[in-house]
Amino acid sequence: MQVVELKTLRKALRNPPTLLGIFLILAFFFLAILAPFIATHDPLAIDVFNRFQPLSKRHLLGTDELGRDVFSRVIYGTRLTLQAGVTIVGIAFVVGTILGAIAGFWGGWTETLIMRTVDVFMSFPALILALAVAAALGPSLIHAVIALSVVWWPWYTRLVRGQILSVKESVYVEAGKALGASSVRLLFRHVLPNCISPIVVLATLDMGYAILTAAGLSFIGVGAQPPSPEWGAMLSTGRNYITTAWWYPTFPGIVLSLTVLGFNLLGDGFRDLLDPRWRR
Repeated sequence: MQVVELKTLRKALRNPPTLLGIFLILAFFFLAILAPFIATHDPLAIDVFNRFQPLSKRHLLGTDELGRDVFSRVIYGTRLTLQAGVTIVGIAFVVGTILGAIAGFWGGWTETLIMRTVDVFMSFPALILALAVAAALGPSLIHAVIALSVVWWPWYTRLVRGQILSVKESVYVEAGKALGASSVRLLFRHVLPNCISPIVVLATLDMGYAILTAAGLSFIGVGAQPPSPEWGAMLSTGRNYITTAWWYPTFPGIVLSLTVLGFNLLGDGFRDLLDPRWRR
């Protein structure tokens, strides 16, 4: 894996969009970790006598149709949203990287089997396949995460395989073989670390897309279900009251957009940081 020089790191950190992305992501992780201390109310507590209360000191972002505090629900929703995104991308990253490394390094019938499986998965629209899997499993956030993980890994497999094919013919790999190094050692100690940069960039960019897609599944009813304070589910319910309680769907939508923006900016920053042409 390439070592990022201090000079390059400083150059990247002077990039305003990258700094904004880092700030947004750190802020949302901070909210997720400290949600019990930041939230002003129980996110599931119902108070029918305070339905659709506007923004006030008591309810910073107003209340919903059951009198629940929108601010507290948005804060706790950060946990669910980030957990979903990290799980989806994490599973896809691990499974796709292992399968892509095996296919690219050893080739033969193993490569044929893995890549034909990848072709089968990629022949279907990812969202449609995820919807089918989620519908078969039943509506819940966990099932939506499983469904998206099932359709997400092929992109990593294809990317890693291509990177492995371009690196495994390098002189240092041939030298390692001549010195008697095992194939497993060469792959995981020397070849794969030199292919990791584009995978990290893809994973960072995918975080925003995974979060948005998971929220989309919740929005159409196959993901998180009420009374879960998940942002997509809140948007789905809140859209029915947008003319009478504009704050209900607005703030979950804003934080969802900012989260996706943060990961996109961070991914662009990583791409520039790990691109040798930009580093020159």
